[in-house]
Amino acid sequence: MTGNHRKSSITRRRAIAVTGGTVAAGGLAVTGYQSAFADTTDATATASATSTGACMTLMSSVTEGPYYLDGALVRKDITEGKSGVPLTLRLTVVDATDGCTPVKGAAVEIWHCDAWGYYSGYTTANPGGSAPAESEDGSTANDNTYLRGYQIANANGVVKFETIFPGWYTPRTCHIHVKVHTGGEKEDGTYEGGAVNYTGQLFFDDTIAEEIFALEPYAQHSGSYTTLDDDMVYDGGGASSGLLTLKAVHKADPSKGYKGSLSLAIDPDAENTGAGSGGGGTPPSGAPSGEPPSGAPSESASPSASASS
Repeated sequence: MTGNHRKSSITRRRAIAVTGGTVAAGGLAVTGYQSAFADTTDATATASATSTGACMTLMSSVTEGPYYLDGALVRKDITEGKSGVPLTLRLTVVDATDGCTPVKGAAVEIWHCDAWGYYSGYTTANPGGSAPAESEDGSTANDNTYLRGYQIANANGVVKFETIFPGWYTPRTCHIHVKVHTGGEKEDGTYEGGAVNYTGQLFFDDTIAEEIFALEPYAQHSGSYTTLDDDMVYDGGGASSGLLTLKAVHKADPSKGYKGSLSLAIDPDAENTGAGSGGGGTPPSGAPSGEPPSGAPSESASPSASASS
């Protein structure tokens, strides 16, 4: 890594509870990119995945980690004013047991840290290295809800989030947490009921992460950044293990942001909450219990939940 970020010496540990084999990563990556950034071609992309046999097994499920909170809002923009490099994230949920057909109505939930490694609900947890206090970021973000949210998949299985490129915390590489729910419904601005079919994490290419972390405000967090090869959760499986396909908005200026995409091949009849699995770090003492956060902004104050926009 450049600047203050150097490769961690942490021994790689397999903290993965695998629910399926390895998907043909190349096929899924292509399918994910096509379906994510050209909604009108979703049906074509899905048909291509079926014909090539790219969707034969499940995504690899992993731990939900120590920073999960119930009660995230259904919304497209989850930033709440948090500063960082813009990231448009589009995910396509497909049924791995039925030829990669889209899973309409699936609720995709994501959560991740801010540019300095802090999670909402856990803003006093030390991200490792040297970083300003979370309260110094100058944003008006709600400390219980920022960078967390749901979107409901449209007829093509697609959801879209507007967020920022995550930072990092010791001992993890840069990542986004994700759960796919089915069978529930939107209620009081969040998603209730149903089952969790997939719990995973989304990962970023080291070269791109290094480039981002040299920018402000990320550069204010110095220390030992863990690369993909040394991460305790990522298993090197590429797209089937959550490695995003990334495209720069402006190749000459990474600060303009990135578009990230991936197809999530799940079994809608299975359940995997990710709770109790190892790895991912330890939350601070006195951390929230996982109950819906108090003082959360109302649904009317949050962006629209339209997955197709």
